[in-house]
Amino acid sequence: MKPVAIFRHFRTEGPGYFATFLDRHSIPWQLVCIDEQDAVPAGIERFSGLVFMGGPMSVNDPLPWVAQSCDLIRAAVAADIPVLGHCLGGQLIAKALGGDITKAPVKEIGWGAVRVLCSDESQAWFGDLTGFETFHWHGETFSIPPGAARLLESDHCANQAYALGKVFGMQCHVEMTEEMIRQWCQDGAAEIAASGSPAVQAPGAMQAGMGPKVAALNAVADRIYSRWITGLARV
Repeated sequence: MKPVAIFRHFRTEGPGYFATFLDRHSIPWQLVCIDEQDAVPAGIERFSGLVFMGGPMSVNDPLPWVAQSCDLIRAAVAADIPVLGHCLGGQLIAKALGGDITKAPVKEIGWGAVRVLCSDESQAWFGDLTGFETFHWHGETFSIPPGAARLLESDHCANQAYALGKVFGMQCHVEMTEEMIRQWCQDGAAEIAASGSPAVQAPGAMQAGMGPKVAALNAVADRIYSRWITGLARV
């Protein structure tokens, strides 16, 4: 089958657990390192799906790859190719499909609960889950793109996930590994200290008991990713 294209926008915000999941299911993937000046592919023909990871920048920034990625996303949706977005990636997909990206009411960094909304679409992606603890690191938020279903919410951010056909976008990070959390806490120490937000945890709190928390989050990611890969063409 054709590989899944995974777009990395920052050196420490790679595919994480998502790559582990794809390897476990023998699904080929190709990393496109936007942070290393890899070009956004001109077309979708070589890929079975598109996945966009996080990053500290804004999709409202005047970066050439933002518009190029939005064009690619719209082409994939028109061709019924699955698209998946994590945090910045979820914002990028929302922007491509007509949503708005704005400053969040408060910055969310660290572990926090999200609620699964009661709907057929939510059940299709999350089964019998009514909520779970996930990882956050964002200061902006997306509006739900026209026609998409809102799936998740938190106390501090109303729009945590949406789905539209084979498209799934998240504000939260379900792709986390223990190594990624340690690295983000190190790199983001100044941002954490300066945040002043009630929804921002100290690095010690984020890393305390994170083994079981990451394992539980991986199990939630399995649900999302398992549903998402059903849309991939196996040719």
